[in-house]
Amino acid sequence: MSAPLLSVRELRTEIRGSRPTTVVDGVSFELEPHRTLALIGESGSGKTMTALSILKLISPPVAITGGQVLYRDQDLVALSADAMRALRGRQLAMIFQNPRDRFDPLRTVSSQLVEVLLYHGVCSGRGEATDRALRLLEEVQIDRPARLMRSYPNELSGGMLQRVLIAIAMATSPDVLIADEPTSALDVTIQAEILDLLLQIQRSRGMSMLFITHDIGVARQVADTVAVMYAGQIVERGAAAEVLVEPRHPYTRALLAAVPTGGAERPRPIPSSNSEVPRDGCRFAPRCEQASEHGKASLPPPVFQDGSVAVRCWLYEGAGR
Repeated sequence: MSAPLLSVRELRTEIRGSRPTTVVDGVSFELEPHRTLALIGESGSGKTMTALSILKLISPPVAITGGQVLYRDQDLVALSADAMRALRGRQLAMIFQNPRDRFDPLRTVSSQLVEVLLYHGVCSGRGEATDRALRLLEEVQIDRPARLMRSYPNELSGGMLQRVLIAIAMATSPDVLIADEPTSALDVTIQAEILDLLLQIQRSRGMSMLFITHDIGVARQVADTVAVMYAGQIVERGAAAEVLVEPRHPYTRALLAAVPTGGAERPRPIPSSNSEVPRDGCRFAPRCEQASEHGKASLPPPVFQDGSVAVRCWLYEGAGR
């Protein structure tokens, strides 16, 4: 097994105020070279905040309060703003859920793509950067890229803008791409095309990908490994082929049971709860049909090992640590 390219260790991020809220609560996972890890969970579970914390794309009142993010053994949490700015967008890139929000509507696609190439020193002059931009647009399978370069963002569809955003992310040949729900704003047909494109680019460039999604079907398609997140914590982590077929944690089971399969069995919604997420006990306990009094009162440790799967649940207390 290769040494991890990106290692997140006990990462904690807090929204400060009169009632501080921990939104990333001791998150740990590793991303190996040339592999894809899918971070899955419901909306509000902390997936996007984890990604933004990794790249330090946060500002007050949000702050990282603990842990490490190691990229090639360099702790990103400890880096200065200038050092992080030099790294972000070059070795570590990100694409977002709604691409339209990421473009200046008053500037052409050409000016925005060329600017990235010049800012990061990929090209030495505007002419070279324009030629490079055209090749990048061809790589993301855009027909007539020269014509598109002259377009403004409002003239393009969401799917086309997402392709341009992928081209911008690929401009610096990053080692790691963080994809935050990159297809959820697109229709099903375009979603499939974008997923295929990302996988093709990953294979051809040999990069690693952290893929954030609430869609189990998408996770099955793209992921080598899966980390399941609930209320700011990783509750299950392991090979996608194992976690998404034989889930251990009650929350992961509930997620899979809620997905339509096309068979006779109807999807089962995850039980709701009027209780607040407990801070001392298991975060999922108010919605868990298997919760014990011990689980309601005591937070399980980060890892019980059940075979090759790490799970945060008192049900696996005897399985190992």
